[in-house]
Amino acid sequence: MMQLLTQFILALFATLSFSVIFRVPLNKIPACVIIGALGWVTYVVTFDYLDSPVIGCFAGACTVGLLSSISARVFKEAATVFVIPGILCLVPGFRIYRTMEALLLHNYEDTAEIGVETLLMAGAIAIGLLVMGVVVGLLRIVYRKGRGILT
Repeated sequence: MMQLLTQFILALFATLSFSVIFRVPLNKIPACVIIGALGWVTYVVTFDYLDSPVIGCFAGACTVGLLSSISARVFKEAATVFVIPGILCLVPGFRIYRTMEALLLHNYEDTAEIGVETLLMAGAIAIGLLVMGVVVGLLRIVYRKGRGILT
């Protein structure tokens, strides 16, 4: 539990750094920081239970996508303001580095293994954000129809 709390705090600082780099408005930074940290914690917990970084990235991206859509409605801002800093902790940068290192060392078996997993993780991030975008859009349609706005 202490390790998870430590990772949460470190993810807070990482997302804060990305928020500053991308010049997120000051009043939106706390939401970005929480979104990024919760996305990372979702990844870690999913990875620990299922032992799959790909599914962990998907779950983390779904968390970031959902919370970003909610924050976009609350703050009346584009969801990308919250998605971009929030998702960067999940990007498999170290695995890309390891893929290139294995390639340069002519270790083609490791290159293929790590590279495929890295591509799957990147795809899982994209699909997780896409799925949450579709789910939120469908929920908005259902909500509007329930209120009689779209008849």
